[in-house]
Amino acid sequence: MEAIINKVAESGIITLDLAPYVNIEDTAVFDLKPFLFREMILREKDYRAALQTHDWSQYAGKHVAVLCSVDAIIPVWAYMLAATLLQPVAASVYFGTLAELEKELILARIKDTKLEEYVDKRVVIKGCGDTPIPDYAYVAITSLLRPVVKSLMYGEPCSTVPVYKRK
Repeated sequence: MEAIINKVAESGIITLDLAPYVNIEDTAVFDLKPFLFREMILREKDYRAALQTHDWSQYAGKHVAVLCSVDAIIPVWAYMLAATLLQPVAASVYFGTLAELEKELILARIKDTKLEEYVDKRVVIKGCGDTPIPDYAYVAITSLLRPVVKSLMYGEPCSTVPVYKRK
């Protein structure tokens, strides 16, 4: 009886799972809406007073998206003022929606990938899993890895779709 050989394990293929890149925790939103008079007008004096009594500790160590969720004209300095109060406590401050902040964080994580372990290797970008991976993450990791890898595939090591092969 012959021994069963795991050809996938012996192939030298490296599997890269993007799930750790997209699991974004510690995010929060700072919405200017509650600081507006009738959810329409920003009164500078009232806004400054409200910011002084606001509990900034709830943003400690978090990545914070600053936005206004209602259709109101907000002067730029209002966002800047919020950012000055968030900056000492938050991990980062971003202008935009929570989804935009998460995209920015995911792309930053991908950009920080250490390429040394992928140089001249056969790499499979994991395609199945419990964590949904946004399409832009696949495009970003492909653009990052293509110049250094021997080949790039999508899927699972036992069933891949070839994406790139160096000639």
